[in-house]
Amino acid sequence: MKFELKTEKENHSKSFLQFFGIFFFLTLIIILCDVSLKLGILSRNHKIEYNCRLLAVEKSKPLFKKLSRLSNLKSKQQIWEFCSEVIK
Repeated sequence: MKFELKTEKENHSKSFLQFFGIFFFLTLIIILCDVSLKLGILSRNHKIEYNCRLLAVEKSKPLFKKLSRLSNLKSKQQIWEFCSEVIK
């Protein structure tokens, strides 16, 4: 007949390891979400700058529409002023 005793030390180490595993996983998710949001902001800023430079060369209606969506500006005059600030 075999008799085993489980000590509290093993239980504490397992729960401690699980806690750090969950903590590490949540931290990793938060960091990846933050990086994702920052990349989205950079991408949006790049699109605005690129379209403003195109608008300086070619004044077309589709470019005004794209910039209107990206910058939440409605009038062409506001878009022109905005683009002049971005291009500087």
